[in-house]
Amino acid sequence: MLVRELEKVASAYACRAVKLDREGRIEDAIRMYQEELKTIDVEIRVRPVPKEPEPPKPLFENTRETRRETLAALKPKKKPGITWDDIVGLEEAKRAIKEAIIYPVLRPDLFPHGWPRGILLFGPPGCGKTLLASAVAHEIDAEFIEVSGADIMNKWLGEAEKNVARLFSRAREVAEKGRPAIIFIDEVDSLLGTYNNEVGGEVRVRNQFLREMDGINDKTKKLHVYVIGATNKPWNLDLPFIRRFQRRILVPPPDFEARVGLFRLYTKGIELADDVDLEELAHMTEGYTGSDIRDICLDAYYSTVRELFESGKALEAGSKPRPVGRKDFLLAIRSRRPSVKPNVMRLYQEWYEEFGAL
Repeated sequence: MLVRELEKVASAYACRAVKLDREGRIEDAIRMYQEELKTIDVEIRVRPVPKEPEPPKPLFENTRETRRETLAALKPKKKPGITWDDIVGLEEAKRAIKEAIIYPVLRPDLFPHGWPRGILLFGPPGCGKTLLASAVAHEIDAEFIEVSGADIMNKWLGEAEKNVARLFSRAREVAEKGRPAIIFIDEVDSLLGTYNNEVGGEVRVRNQFLREMDGINDKTKKLHVYVIGATNKPWNLDLPFIRRFQRRILVPPPDFEARVGLFRLYTKGIELADDVDLEELAHMTEGYTGSDIRDICLDAYYSTVRELFESGKALEAGSKPRPVGRKDFLLAIRSRRPSVKPNVMRLYQEWYEEFGAL
């Protein structure tokens, strides 16, 4: 009897949450979903233990897992602490993002015909696409809603269409209260790519995303809601979605000056030997990404830490590793090949020449 009553209470909370969600009252809907979860937890605890071994999961236990995923999608994310100063190089990409997002937020009156709401960042892995999105959110004090295209298509299959709508609803609600909102979709090609075979759920999710993008791109609305998509495979994107991203920005591997800056950044706080020349290291790492250079610096430093432990002195008071020398960096570079090959960069350049839009 108690279990049935709890099921009724949970269902009532769920109905109320759905109604509030449809009305756009996201915060109230979240509270109702949370109450539903609490009731489901109680119902599961008091439910009699079945005698049959390995019974299938009860309906309400499945509902609990689904609801927790829904709440995770709706809850606001903590604003990233990344700033422009944390990003070395990428000046052209930073300029394009400032013009597309930061300037309209600071002076919307200077943009009577609207501004871009969709920004696509494309390029090799490890070159700073996520850093750029995080930094712009920090610069304009935006709510940063981060999701993965792969998660939307795979993890949420069945409720994915609703969750896409909820993401945009949450962003609009924030913007209507006067704070910018950024939806950052990593691996956006997983969500908006071209496929030979699609099931009905995938088609509905993609159509829902198109509708939502058209909604925020409406120039008559002055809300500061932005979608930043990141991809390593822009050539997999479907043409209708490419058009929704008015700015399409190539994020390339670091050039020479940027590599010098990256070596300087990632050796900060590390004692270097006199024979270390950061410019020489930068010349030797053409084709390496920012992530590669960070790993090289860590590998070189860890080799001195390993020496300290192997010498048996690491646990002595006041002991510290020797300065990191040129040989340590050379060994680290030789053990790590560049992530980006010239032929791969040609693919990005060709796609940029056809679809790029700064």
